[in-house]
Parts: sequence; C-alpha cells; structure tokens
Amino acid sequence: MVFSSLLFCTIFLPLCLLLYYGIPKICGGGIDNKIQISNYILLAFSLVFYGFGGIKYLLLIAVVILINWGCGFLCKVGRHGISVRKLGLILATACDLGLLFFFKYFNLFIATIENLFFADGLTEAERASGIFSGVGTGALGLEQIVLPVGISFFTFQALSYVIDVFNDDAELQDNLGYFALYISCFPQLIAGPIVHYKDIATQLSDRKVGSYEFAEGIKRFCFGLSKKVLIANTLAAVADKVWATNLSNLDATTAWLGAICYTFQIYYDFSGYSDMAIGLGKMFGFDFKENFNHPYRAESIKEFWRRWHISLSTWFRDYVYIPMGGSRCSISHTCLNIFMVFLLTGIWHGANWTFLVWGVVYGILLIIERLWFGKILEKNPVKFVNRLLIFIIVTLLWVVFRAENIMDAGVFISRMFIGGFKPLNLINYLSGLSVIALVCAPVMAGFIQDHMSVKAVKGNAFVCLALLMLSMLFLVNGTYNPFIYYQF
Repeated sequence: MVFSSLLFCTIFLPLCLLLYYGIPKICGGGIDNKIQISNYILLAFSLVFYGFGGIKYLLLIAVVILINWGCGFLCKVGRHGISVRKLGLILATACDLGLLFFFKYFNLFIATIENLFFADGLTEAERASGIFSGVGTGALGLEQIVLPVGISFFTFQALSYVIDVFNDDAELQDNLGYFALYISCFPQLIAGPIVHYKDIATQLSDRKVGSYEFAEGIKRFCFGLSKKVLIANTLAAVADKVWATNLSNLDATTAWLGAICYTFQIYYDFSGYSDMAIGLGKMFGFDFKENFNHPYRAESIKEFWRRWHISLSTWFRDYVYIPMGGSRCSISHTCLNIFMVFLLTGIWHGANWTFLVWGVVYGILLIIERLWFGKILEKNPVKFVNRLLIFIIVTLLWVVFRAENIMDAGVFISRMFIGGFKPLNLINYLSGLSVIALVCAPVMAGFIQDHMSVKAVKGNAFVCLALLMLSMLFLVNGTYNPFIYYQF
C-alpha cells in the first residue's frame, strides 16, 4: 500500500483516523489512558499497513522490535556494567546491520561468486559483465532474496535508539507497545524520514492534536500528494520511456531530457513522500523533522547534502562521522571520514555497483570542495553559476543512480555529450501534460522561493483542496507508480 493510492486515501486513512480519535473518547478515562488506547490503535493500523507488503515480513519487523527493545535494557547506563552494555550494543548492531546486509546484498554476493568460480564456458569479458551487472549464472541454484520494503529505514531507527540509550542520550522505553509504535508507525515506516527516538520520545506518551495542527497536517499531506501524483508521476513516464530505448542510439537532446526528468522525478517523488509523512504525523500528534530543504538551490555539494534526505545525512553524521572524529582531526583524517560516510551512503542504497560509484564520487567531490574548490565557490559573486554547476553534477550522478548497471550509466552519460543535438526527437517523448510538469518542476523546486512565500501557498486551504481533487482525478485515471525509495 502506498500513500498515493485510492485505497489509502479513501479507506485506510479515514478509517484509521476515525478509530484513532473515536475509540479513546468512547472509552473515556484520563489523558494517559486515551494516549495508550490511541497508541495501540495506531500500532495495529501500522502493522496492517506493513502487512500489505507481505504478511511474512511482519515476523521480520517483530524480530527487529524485540531484539532492539531488549538490547536497550542491556545498554542502559547505571543498570549494568560497561561489559554488559557493550554486549547489548554489539548484539543490536549485529542484528540490524546483519539483517540489512543479508536482504540487500545476498543476491549480489551470490552473483559475484557464481561469476568468479562457477562460470565455466564464459569468456573473461562475459564474467566481468556478469559481475558489474550483478547477474549470476544460476549455477548454485539459489533463489533470489526479495528485499522487505522499508528495511533500510526501520533498522536504522532501531539502531539509533540502542546507541542513544547506550550513550545516555535517550531514556529507556520500558513499554514494548510504545517502542513497537516508534519503529513501525506507518507515516514514516516505509521511506522515512528516519526518526531519532530522542526526538519523539515524549510524544509517544504525551501529545495533543489541536484543530490547527490537524488542519496543517491535512494541508501538508495534500501538498505532498500533488508533488508525487501531478509532477513526479508525469515526469516518470518521460524518464522511463527514454531509459527504455536503446541507450546506444540516444541523441544528446533526448539523453538530457531523460536525465533532467529523472532528476526532478526523484526529488518530487521522495520529497512528496516526506511531505505526506510529516503531514500524517501532524494528524496523529507527532512532529517529524523536515527531510528536504530545496536541494536544487544548493551552491555547493556540501550544501546539497545538507538539503537532501536530511534525516539520512543526520544519521550518518551523528552515528558515523562524529564518532570517527568528524572534522576535529587532521585534514587527511577528516577527508577519510568524509569518504567513509559517503561510501557507506552508497552501500546503504542497495546492492548495485551504481550505488557504490554514486556514493564514492560524492565523497571525492566533497573532499575536493573541502581542500580547495569550496573556497572558489564561496568567492564566486555570481551564485547562479554555482547553482547551475551543482545542478549539472547532481543530474549526471542521478544518471548513475538510475541506471540498471554501471555499464548502462557510462553509455547514457556518454550519449549526453556525443549524441548530437536533435531537438525534434523530443516530440516522441513529450506530451502537453509532461511539458507543463517539466516547466513547473524547476519553478517549484526552490528557485522562486527568493521571490515569494511558498508557505502562503501551502497554507491556502482552497489551493490545497484543489490540489487534492486534481490529484485524486489523476489517481483514478492514472497507472500505479510506486515511490522510488520504496526499493530501499
């Protein structure tokens, strides 16, 4: 089930809200009793929501919840000695990262083994192609492992809880139901934002939703839904059509069209999901932090990563970069820390060489910025040039991110520069609707924020209602298009 579906918008969410607010009022009692009832109702709906991705995976999330909840007791400061606390931290880390690596990288590992040791009859070139494409020979006869939806997000949330308890940065949660709700709360379960336990610990047991907050949640949800349905899905049709052609025959004009459409598609897709998650959170009394801040306005790669997928960047900063020494050590050590963080960022995104290269290149670019190029960008008085340069770099790297394998990425990027200028070919890919979406995409991605108040647009109930009705119309007439980050 996805937020941008008729089932969710017309049945699941209204029913959840009705029971969430209605049953506690019927049961009565004090505020603590009402919070407890509402928590268990929300937990039940969250598990149903996750169950749509596969009933068998409910066991997986239950295992993650139980192990990390138990490890929290082992890690609590003052409850046990340092050796027991370290044991709890090691167990939680091994569980969370072990599950993540198994489900994400088992298929790539087996494919690599098959191409290296069980590829009799294949040439060296064919073996290399198999390794870099992640396609095995099937010699071992092992079935492909299906990636459970949202595993990258809820394992990171669980691990952050244990680490914070170990460091005495968060209080121990002794209520299993409340901890289960923190891990599985459906607004942010599948694709974030990654919520730190310490940020919502008090909200699990003490929250209140007024009419203003609820209305703001509805508006934010409508705004996010329109970003996904009206812009992301429309541009996705163009990008998919470009990528479905023979990449070797692409002209430069079409290649740039496909790259730019995907660049805006992934932004509106993911930021739209985050908007909906934050809006849903407000409806239920939770305050989730922002996950995007107009990243395509960035004037440096460093600034881009401060604006893009903020919750993931914050997670790696707090739990990897700073513990490794951050920027408080020598310049060489700092550069190593930066490189390791973005190597892990690439690995986190999936078992494909494209993600690894994508993360490594960002790490190298950030090191270059830190050493000398960042000063050039800072001194440049024409900031538009900075923004354009960063946008082009980000677009090229999204090609690597989008490609099925690293070879396709190389071919696609080469066609962007040597494919020839053939603007008439765009007629084969663009419709009137996609042209409108392509015009609106850069305008609403942060480039007009210097000249107008977007909050005024978001806050207008009439505009939000119009966006909701238009989005619902598109959902009725459109085709299924899942969120990009559901695959992670």
